[in-house]
Amino acid sequence: MSVWHGSLRKRKRTGGKKHAYRGKRKFEIGGFPAETTVGEPKRRLVRGRGGQVKVKVLSEKYACVTDPKTGKTEKAEILRVVRNRANVDYDRRGVITKGAEIETSLGMARVTSSPGSDGVINAVLIGKEEKS
Repeated sequence: MSVWHGSLRKRKRTGGKKHAYRGKRKFEIGGFPAETTVGEPKRRLVRGRGGQVKVKVLSEKYACVTDPKTGKTEKAEILRVVRNRANVDYDRRGVITKGAEIETSLGMARVTSSPGSDGVINAVLIGKEEKS
């Protein structure tokens, strides 16, 4: 079973029913989200259109963390997911998506890659917010 990403409208602006002029197509199918978590490294390969291969990270315990002040990148262990603005439920379950804030062995970092699409977790260190 897969997700359908087609856009056949079923209703008119007036609220009347609009009949679909054709059925669903193979190129309109989508996929379920990877919902990357912290744990033993696990990846899934998904074939895309034109034979392209997409790597989905299902779980990972390391991230490539860049320090913006020095420009140095290091492999750091992910300790936990602190905050995920994409979804409150992801926040509670510890799912890593782009923009999620994670605690690493080097400090707090924000994820800059899409683990469910890119196959890697890249992050940038974020400093402590100073209270004024």
